[in-house]
Amino acid sequence: MRHLVIVITVFLLDRFTKWLVIHNIVLDDNVQVIPGLFRLTHLENPGAAFSLFADSPSAFRTGLLIAVSAAALAVIGFLLWSRRGLFNSTTVALTFIMGGALGNLWDRLADGKVTDFLDFYIGIHHWPPFNLADSAIVVGALLLVFRMLGKEKHTRAAGS
Repeated sequence: MRHLVIVITVFLLDRFTKWLVIHNIVLDDNVQVIPGLFRLTHLENPGAAFSLFADSPSAFRTGLLIAVSAAALAVIGFLLWSRRGLFNSTTVALTFIMGGALGNLWDRLADGKVTDFLDFYIGIHHWPPFNLADSAIVVGALLLVFRMLGKEKHTRAAGS
């Protein structure tokens, strides 16, 4: 049940923040929050994370991205179901990834593109704009990496 609450919370926060951006910032416009570092913008990304494949002319791009998202969600759903009695950093990481993937999948199914709005930069150096769903996916992935590194460190120490 806790897993489902996290997934739904991430999904709803993502939907709400995108709704706020769509209804308050004109497409391709921005609002400075911290000049020279951070602004809110309103962009539509037809590609994957960090605008990968955004310039691809392929008619299959959106369908492929939807299929990959659906497959990832199926795998994560299976992993969470098989660990339904556990609540640890691994299952929390999976719920963050699932909530974020659902948020971006919703956009793709509805419009064929994802709304991005968090825009960090320093001078001409610019990080690709992203959204809350992307952030949840990255946080979940980092939790999994830290968990794996911690296990490896613990396994090596035990084997020494």
